[in-house]
Amino acid sequence: MEDLDRALDAVGPRLRTLRQQRKTTLAELSATTGISVSTLSRLESGARRPTLEQLLPLARAHGVTLDELVDAPATGDPRIHLRPVAANGMTMVPLTRRAGGIQAFKIVIPPDGRRREPDPRTHEGYEWLYVLNGRLRVVLGDHDLILMPGEAAEFDTHVPHWFGSADEHPVEFLSLFGKQGERAHMRVRPKGKSKTD
Repeated sequence: MEDLDRALDAVGPRLRTLRQQRKTTLAELSATTGISVSTLSRLESGARRPTLEQLLPLARAHGVTLDELVDAPATGDPRIHLRPVAANGMTMVPLTRRAGGIQAFKIVIPPDGRRREPDPRTHEGYEWLYVLNGRLRVVLGDHDLILMPGEAAEFDTHVPHWFGSADEHPVEFLSLFGKQGERAHMRVRPKGKSKTD
């Protein structure tokens, strides 16, 4: 029981850190989770202990698991619990641990999490993206696309590319990244194009 008390007491500072890392205001988080600003403030300050009904939407909004949110101790579960990595305004959760082959990530970009002005880059490899939630802006060479949930794109990463949230809402997507020659075979057409174009 002491372990549970300690874990719940540590949630407040963790919630504040996650929100500040994502540059999200209490009002924005309230709109995303349905939890009032005053309750969020009390949770972050430790003046109120979170309930499961509050932890679930907060974990979803921050792109972390419940275990990560409460820093739960290992239970002997054989599944691998990979930790998210924050970089370049994004949170990346590795879904694979293999050193070679195709690497899988779940990526969450908060609103304004990356610079709004695209800064395309190139590197070795091939990438496949699949949007889970939100709207993903993808700048790829001369193309500037908006991908919606359920849409996918694939490209050679030698082509200058950049991606970020297309609006004032977070975007979540899966990324499969592999060395040259390892490809997924699903494509999305630019909006407004028909199969006969």
